[in-house]
Amino acid sequence: MLKKNDIKIIEITDIGSKGEGIGRADSFVIFVDNSLPGDVCEVKILKAKKSYAYAKVMKVIAPSALRVESPCAVSQKCGGCALMHMDYGEQLKLKENKVRESLKRIGGFEAVNVLSIEPMDTPKAYRNKAQIPVREESGEIKIGYYAKNSHRVVENRGCYIQSDVVEDVVEVVRGYMKANGIKAYNEARLSGLVRHIVVKSAFGTGQVMVILVLNAKFKTLPKNHNELIEELVQIEGISSICFNYNSESSNVIMGERNEFVWGEEYIFDRLGEFDIKLSPHSFYQVNPVQALKIYECARDFAEVTKDDVVIDAYCGTGTIGLFFAGSASKVYGIESSPHAVKDAKLTALLNDVENIEFILGKAEEKMPERVEMGVKTDIVVLDPPRKGCDIRFLEAIVDIAPKKVVYISCNPDTLARDLKFLAENGYELGAVKPFDMFCHTTHVETVAVMERK
Repeated sequence: MLKKNDIKIIEITDIGSKGEGIGRADSFVIFVDNSLPGDVCEVKILKAKKSYAYAKVMKVIAPSALRVESPCAVSQKCGGCALMHMDYGEQLKLKENKVRESLKRIGGFEAVNVLSIEPMDTPKAYRNKAQIPVREESGEIKIGYYAKNSHRVVENRGCYIQSDVVEDVVEVVRGYMKANGIKAYNEARLSGLVRHIVVKSAFGTGQVMVILVLNAKFKTLPKNHNELIEELVQIEGISSICFNYNSESSNVIMGERNEFVWGEEYIFDRLGEFDIKLSPHSFYQVNPVQALKIYECARDFAEVTKDDVVIDAYCGTGTIGLFFAGSASKVYGIESSPHAVKDAKLTALLNDVENIEFILGKAEEKMPERVEMGVKTDIVVLDPPRKGCDIRFLEAIVDIAPKKVVYISCNPDTLARDLKFLAENGYELGAVKPFDMFCHTTHVETVAVMERK
């Protein structure tokens, strides 16, 4: 019988969905972070249940052939990159197999044309957005990223997957706070002023937006804030500086109110042939290199003709719809965020795209309305959140009966579930293409196409 603090030597034989190694001891399944199949480890039991336990690695006695030296000094403490210690080629195999396994186990698709996963040429500094917690812990300012399954901040100087400008911004904010006695946010007491640093980088243009999220309801300019601005604008690329106000006790990072204190209210990126206008609240894929490949793949799968009417559901700032508009008769984007719809309309104007229209509302509500209106739809492309699609939305797809459905997913399990529903209601699964959008994490992006029988 295993119990807390027991020490065991086990071999890791499998890997879980969150990147944790899986082994066995005394008929218990043991989940071990920072371990890989093939490792022989000395582990310490942290928590024991009736038939399974959680443990941490005390020592790797014999390393797996999959193991590499992590390029990040804090990857075993930070909750950001669960696979940083795994060979990159093996990460790709793991993710591709995850897509295949989910489609088979959950979707019931025995024979699927899963194409090879699309890797990153350089799986480093690929993120264009950083949301960095600033916390007061034991009287000290902690700026970094959360440890796994906690809100304890792990300081990280020079994150491996973020652009270099992020560290420059963090160091300026850290120095300013210390010099001026600015308090960091304390979640337990709901006190302190600075909650998050958000940095948005436009890789295509070099423009950078800095957003300081403050624990306040209304306009609250920090002490000597001009000193902060003067330091930030010395960083190459800084084009916009904004204070955001959020006094809510929740996990939502940004509040509704913004105050721009320097530069423009937008930055611009270039994605393929399009200029993208980005505001503080804009949703935009964090890996633009892979996003471009994904959108081009979705367009290729759809095989849009000049007579086709396309619905782009969960459209965000409308980037997917833009890629379809040049080939289609008309594109309708559906999005529930007013901020995103505003940005989408501005981006369409910026690019002189006139055959695209954006509809504010939830996809599961707006799609049934289109069914009732009898609106012609030839292709539906969708990019839902991790939880996948509401059943009302899927039912509306079946009722509207487009000739093709192109599904972009960040969760293979909900992708398989939703594709199964469509397969049971008149659609046949075609090609499936995984993409490594979030290198060194367990997440995988997938594009799948279904065609009406």
